[in-house]
Amino acid sequence: QVQLVESGGGLAQAGGSLRLSCDASGFTVSTITMMWCRQTPGKGVEWVSSIYVDNIQPDYADSVKGRCTASRDGAKNTLYLQMNRLRPDDPAVYYCARGLDGCGPLQSSRGTQVTVSS
Repeated sequence: QVQLVESGGGLAQAGGSLRLSCDASGFTVSTITMMWCRQTPGKGVEWVSSIYVDNIQPDYADSVKGRCTASRDGAKNTLYLQMNRLRPDDPAVYYCARGLDGCGPLQSSRGTQVTVSS
């Protein structure tokens, strides 16, 4: 059974950092494309980043490019999103997804909340 559990969100100051984690089970994160997505009440669902297999460089949305780094640990079967220089437009519920599933609507039990204080 495929399961994804996000963690690492919280309250951070603008300009600060957070590292989000996504623990996967039921499949291996290092063998498929994985994505980070975010959802806010105002903007809805947004794609944040894709991380690929075969050492292809990750892609990032323009809004996070240069500030965020996606990575994964095959041994832990975990995906990460390092968020630096947090901005007031970053607050959202962040969640991970398999590439084949895309950034679909967030299930209520999923995701980790990022809040940024000015």
